[in-house]
Amino acid sequence: MSYIIAIGAYLFLLMIYGLVIAHKKVKTADDMVTGGHRIPFIILVGSLLATWCGGGGITGNASIIYNGGPWVGAITFAAPPIGIILLYFIAGKVRKSNKVTVPEIMGARYGQSASIISAVCVMLAYVGVLATQLKAAADILVLLCSSSGVEISRGLALVICTTIIVVITVGGGLVSVAYSDAISALIMIGGFFIAIPILISVANAQGAVLPPETGGMSGWELLGYFLPSLALMLGDQNMLQRFASAKNSTEAKKSNIGMFIGEILVIVSIIAVVTQAARLYPTLDTPSNVIFQVSVDYLPMAFGALIMCACMAFIVTTADSYLLSSATNLTNDIYVKYIRKDATDKQKMLVLRGTIVVFSVIAVALTLYFPTVLSLQMTAYTMYGAAITPAILFALFSKKVTPAAGIAGILVGGLATIVWTLMGTPYGIQCAIVAVPASVIAILVVSAVTPKGEAARSLDALYQEK
Repeated sequence: MSYIIAIGAYLFLLMIYGLVIAHKKVKTADDMVTGGHRIPFIILVGSLLATWCGGGGITGNASIIYNGGPWVGAITFAAPPIGIILLYFIAGKVRKSNKVTVPEIMGARYGQSASIISAVCVMLAYVGVLATQLKAAADILVLLCSSSGVEISRGLALVICTTIIVVITVGGGLVSVAYSDAISALIMIGGFFIAIPILISVANAQGAVLPPETGGMSGWELLGYFLPSLALMLGDQNMLQRFASAKNSTEAKKSNIGMFIGEILVIVSIIAVVTQAARLYPTLDTPSNVIFQVSVDYLPMAFGALIMCACMAFIVTTADSYLLSSATNLTNDIYVKYIRKDATDKQKMLVLRGTIVVFSVIAVALTLYFPTVLSLQMTAYTMYGAAITPAILFALFSKKVTPAAGIAGILVGGLATIVWTLMGTPYGIQCAIVAVPASVIAILVVSAVTPKGEAARSLDALYQEK
């Protein structure tokens, strides 16, 4: 019961904080989406880290480490640091362009059609990622209630977690989560490194050994997990929005370096914690819950509660971010551009908050279709990584890419993801291995056979001072 009280109190404080921030600092839609372009460096680093290391990292990736062993985990976890290094060159570009959503960048380079298509793809993918966070949060709540002798259905847990996340997001948007992100990141990294020696001591005292890895993974399987994470990281609208919230392009680049250091610490700590947990649990019915389970069963209550609170906070902040980001797409890239161009700031805020509620309901429905966090995570990552990332990278860096090529890349990547998933991933080949290269090839081929766009769609025009 102590764990439930601790997490309940932590989430309650987050909700109150979000509402206070909403009252004091959120006056416009821009404040809600980008924090008014005034998020300080250290807060921005914490927000970047917490946003990326959400439910997928501590549930989906944890299950990969548990089943495949630490080396498999290290290979699949290598994607984010590589992506962060490459993001260093993207961060300044995004801040200089003054664009806050992917469809805005797509529209600037590829035209109106690309903007609309990419907005739909981003919303589909991000509602999927949101669903992974809701599922992970519900898993924590069910586990904690069960360990305390309280029975709660997964459906009720899902409703409770979704309600909390919606309240926080509707309240203060990016500002409400950015500052709490930095605290959560510090708690999680510190808590994990405190837990590692405790778990090693317990495992050694029990004479526990690391179980044989369950056959490892083939190269195709490893690539299938590695590629979606890398592709999502490189074009993730949440990352782009946070870079846009920096004071200037220099601050955006500096925050990326801080995120790299933090991500390395998170990866090392998660692999170490899950590896020791695998010694203590040779068999586990739900590997995605391994971090939560070991925190409750083997850590002193204070440390266990600290880690569980940090895990829940990471899940909540990631859910908030993807929910806010997808709602921003519908508001800025569809409602304001094509439905009501003269919308007042009050009307935009109303649509933004209403969309947050609707997308949350859709995400809950998605959790009923996918059996595990990992399967949902990989599908959502691939949809984004194949449909959006190649086109956005060409938009930011290539002078030769044409509007028709950008649209072709988005359509081919998105359709390939949907078709391959519906086919049940033939021959065991993960969707990303097919969809991402297909998108890149489509962009290159179509660029070679179609004319360049007008001067207003050029790379130079994208970075003109506004």
